[in-house]
Parts: sequence; C-alpha cells; structure tokens
Amino acid sequence: MKYEAKNYEALIGTEGFSENALRTHFALYLGYVNNTNTLIEKLGLLSKEGKAATPEFAEMKRRFGWEFNGMRLHEYYFGGMKKGGSAINADSKLAKKIALDFGSFEEWEKDFRSTAASRGIGWGILYYDQTSDKLLNVWVNEHDVGHLAGCKVILNIDVFEHAFMLDYGTKRADYIASFMKSVDWQVASKRFE
Repeated sequence: MKYEAKNYEALIGTEGFSENALRTHFALYLGYVNNTNTLIEKLGLLSKEGKAATPEFAEMKRRFGWEFNGMRLHEYYFGGMKKGGSAINADSKLAKKIALDFGSFEEWEKDFRSTAASRGIGWGILYYDQTSDKLLNVWVNEHDVGHLAGCKVILNIDVFEHAFMLDYGTKRADYIASFMKSVDWQVASKRFE
C-alpha cells in the first residue's frame, strides 16, 4: 500500500497566502507523504526479517504516528480551504450544531480563533465527538500527541510556523483571519454529516 500526495495547486492565488508560502507548505506535506510510505516499507522489511523486537523497529513505529498524522492533518487543512472561501449555510446541520454547542457561529469562531492563537506550535481543530454528540475546539500541540480518540476532524488550521511565517512573520492573528476567509464550509459540512 502506498499513499499518494494530493494536489492542492488550486489554492494558488488564495487571498492572504503567497504562492511561495503555499508551495513551501505543499513541499512539506509531500515530505510527510514520502516519509509515511518509507516507514511502511522499512517496517515491513524489518518484520519480514524477524526484527520486530528491535529498538529500530520500535522507534520507527513511534515515528509513524508523527509522519502519518502530519500527512493526514495537512490533507484536512488544505482540503478544507478554497480560493475565495465559502460562507457557511445557516440551515446546514453543521451550522445548527455549532449554534447549539457554542451559542452562535460568532461565539464558535471567537473560540476557534483563540484556540488557534494559543502560544506554541500545533493545530487548532474543530472536532466532532460522535459519542457525546458534541463539537469541540481543541489545541493539538504535535501531530502525534493530544488528539481526541474517536473524534472526527471537521476543520483544522495549521499553526506551525511554516504555515504563516513567510507571509505574516509573527502576526499569527492576521494569518488566522486569512485562513477563516478561505474556509470551504461545504467541505466542513460534508465532514460533519
């Protein structure tokens, strides 16, 4: 099994994101895809050679979560964006659930922006916990640590420096504002449904 990198070239020209920053970010994403594939191959070889109990195997297994989640979170991130963005349909199940769980869309967005603006590197993620039927804005510090088990990613923003420093320097709030204008709410709604 080999993972294929998805093409996000359609995002070139998105307001608030320079071509240089996007292409740099796409290259980073490609690295996660390639490293995921390399680890799958190497782990398979070590297993076939009877070396599954080695420290090398164990370290690769630990690293796999980082690379895989780096790949997948970038796919959610880029896949949830669209040049020009789109407005949330106020009659959608997602919009109604956001209003129910956060009081209003505006209150949700305020909380999501605050989550994404948290000090440090990581991700701001809108999760849906199907078990409790609850939407949650969560800070995830590293790709492989802090995810909510069993929850579904509805929308996420990359707040590692590579996502915004080229265009915004340390002005993370300006980057977050640009991201919010590029959200494809149709995709987020489909993820929720």
